[in-house]
Amino acid sequence: MIVKAHAFGNDFVLVESRAVQGAKNLPALAQAICARHRGIGADGLIVYSTTPSGASMRLLNADGSRSEVSGNGVRCLGAWIASQRGTAMPGQQAPIEIQTEAGVKRLELLAFKDGRYTFRASMGAPEQVTKTTLDVAGAPIEVVTLRVGNPQCVVLGEVTDERLHSIASQLAVHPHFPEGTNVELASVETPERVRILIWERGVGPTEASGTGACAAAVAAIQFGGAGREVDIVAPGGSQRVEWNDEGLFLTGWAELIAEAAWLPPVES
Repeated sequence: MIVKAHAFGNDFVLVESRAVQGAKNLPALAQAICARHRGIGADGLIVYSTTPSGASMRLLNADGSRSEVSGNGVRCLGAWIASQRGTAMPGQQAPIEIQTEAGVKRLELLAFKDGRYTFRASMGAPEQVTKTTLDVAGAPIEVVTLRVGNPQCVVLGEVTDERLHSIASQLAVHPHFPEGTNVELASVETPERVRILIWERGVGPTEASGTGACAAAVAAIQFGGAGREVDIVAPGGSQRVEWNDEGLFLTGWAELIAEAAWLPPVES
């Protein structure tokens, strides 16, 4: 059995690790399941195991490559765990702890309404925040690079689809990033509002990104004049990012879409 969920259009398929123990090629399985027309369709595959405090997870991108963490993916898994606990009343559930390759992410359920689970997630502190200039197709591009559990590259300035498919797509595979990177184009519209477009490593354009929202917030706060609490607006909707002495906190919702059976062989 698999579960399909999304957060602001950033969608994932969740499958228990015991269900894919026979998979000879997990990256190929991720590619098959995530395929939009011949599979279930998703930006990533989350393989998880439940734990007393929540779950542990591994994430594979739609192209089968590994990713350390996804802020939206963590919330999607958190929504499934919350649903299985049998109560969705804020304050009546213990925090959900999701163990990722980038450490434990702690989710506090704030609301459950119209099938959407709203969490405030502790995402940890940003690391290796650096402003630098990279060559993209012969032109110098000023970027902010950092890690929020995974590699990120933020370009402050004009946010357009044309720049997403030219500048962002090339930065995602730039030699400066040996393992590739997620890329956000970010425009600081007010100190409380930043608009972004996302080119996700191993996926391409996505409607939203939790870690991308965190990275864009850090870049906007550090170098763009934004406040320490900011709404990050992506095509799929708006998420709230706080950056304080305890680290980054990401607030947004996730929605469960379906439970289904994967019928092709797991060796696909």
